[in-house]
Amino acid sequence: MSLVLDPAAQDLLFREARTANTFTDEPVTDEQVQAIYDLVKFGPTAFNQSPLRVVLVRSAEGRERLVQHMAEGNRPKTSTAPLVAILAADNEFHEELPALLPHFPQAKDMFFSERPARESAAGLNAALQAAYFIIGVRAAGLAAGPMTGYDAAGIQKEFLDDDHTPLMVVNIGKPGEDAWLPRSPRLSYDEVIQTV
Repeated sequence: MSLVLDPAAQDLLFREARTANTFTDEPVTDEQVQAIYDLVKFGPTAFNQSPLRVVLVRSAEGRERLVQHMAEGNRPKTSTAPLVAILAADNEFHEELPALLPHFPQAKDMFFSERPARESAAGLNAALQAAYFIIGVRAAGLAAGPMTGYDAAGIQKEFLDDDHTPLMVVNIGKPGEDAWLPRSPRLSYDEVIQTV
């Protein structure tokens, strides 16, 4: 059975998609970011909680503040990408639930009154939204370079607050020269899928 999605779109979003390590200096516009968000906001999350929050780092001053918290090997990429996004989980997402889940507003207090439950749900669902975001970047014809090599506490203190947990930093732009490493192997269907 074949997929419904056009093969060219399958390639763009998945088969040919890789983490970019270099970028051109072509800017990533606010309109492109808006288009990405307007697409990926529809990706499902539990209770429609939508806990992902994004900090766009555009300024030279912001870039300098961010780069000091990146792992050594990630600093050159982050220094030169046209746009860098800090993706974070909002641990107080439940405050938006009455608006996001109007048919079940009591979910806010019924399931998420305790901070540990919120942190667990926010981390899982924001990570899911981060994956949607990366696919959205690819759908916009841009390359994404997601990274988790950084000082999380430093990024949280520098750019966020105690209610937001950093998940990843994503460099965004048009791929530059020698942007791709060779494709790494993937597990086979039989190694991943089990039927019981």
